[in-house]
Amino acid sequence: MTDDKAGSAAAAGSASAASLEGSWKVTIHGPTGPQETSLDLNRDDGALGGTQSAMGQVEKLVEIGYDSASGELTWVNKIKKPLPLTLRFQGTVEGNTMSGKVSTGLMGSFPFTAVKR
Repeated sequence: MTDDKAGSAAAAGSASAASLEGSWKVTIHGPTGPQETSLDLNRDDGALGGTQSAMGQVEKLVEIGYDSASGELTWVNKIKKPLPLTLRFQGTVEGNTMSGKVSTGLMGSFPFTAVKR
């Protein structure tokens, strides 16, 4: 019985890593109300990468990391508009959902949620 549980846990861990790839609808819950962005994750030569887009801008992610044991996903996005900012996202993936915080530097940090499309 223990082997089945271990096998199921390993399969679930693999499914979680595979489920990262694709398009995510990310909603940042800031002081001016919810703001939606699109996060597109993919693997290129085995490395995780992607883009994030909002308000007609598409920015390549500067840094990205994933810890399959904890489900923690981090990424950095540098935007140019409405003003230049470095956004640092840190969230936890649970199946097809994610939640966490985005740090905007001087403007503080705000919660975000995401759903895989």
